[in-house]
Amino acid sequence: MLKRTLARVAYFATMIALGFAIYYYFLGSAHLQNKADNDYKNLSTQALFAATLPNENGINQAISQYKGKIIILNFWATWCSPCREEMPELSALHTEYRSKNVIVLGIAIDEPNAVKTFTQSTPVSYPVVISENEGMELAGSLGNSKDILPYTVIINTEGTVVKTHFGRINKPLIEATLNTLLNH
Repeated sequence: MLKRTLARVAYFATMIALGFAIYYYFLGSAHLQNKADNDYKNLSTQALFAATLPNENGINQAISQYKGKIIILNFWATWCSPCREEMPELSALHTEYRSKNVIVLGIAIDEPNAVKTFTQSTPVSYPVVISENEGMELAGSLGNSKDILPYTVIINTEGTVVKTHFGRINKPLIEATLNTLLNH
């Protein structure tokens, strides 16, 4: 009798824990994403467009040169596995949409030598600039409140943030936003 009662209590406790996990994962994260969607208007690209950052060859690049384009801005690092995994898709996306006024821009939060070595062994079709530690401040000003990589920001032609994504991103997720921007 005691075993049966303990089994029922354990079953109900497991169901309650599972219910909380489902709520947090599905409903809680959706709530956080909806909240983030509403906060895009509070994100400023001013610091981004004021920045001049070196590329992997040490040549300074003014980020303002990309004003007027749809920018898929990807913060990454060479030591970040999900960052490296998404790079082939970002390269393909950059090549496919380049003629449609879309650019993928990678900002490496890393040491210049590590980035240069990486891009020599794993070439990408899009421009990469380096911002070491200051890059996380820039990412934070664009909504990366979690200080995680990879972090992707989509900016429209007016220079306004329209979408952000924490973690590994893929081409279909980006294209969902791009299609909306390109059809307006």
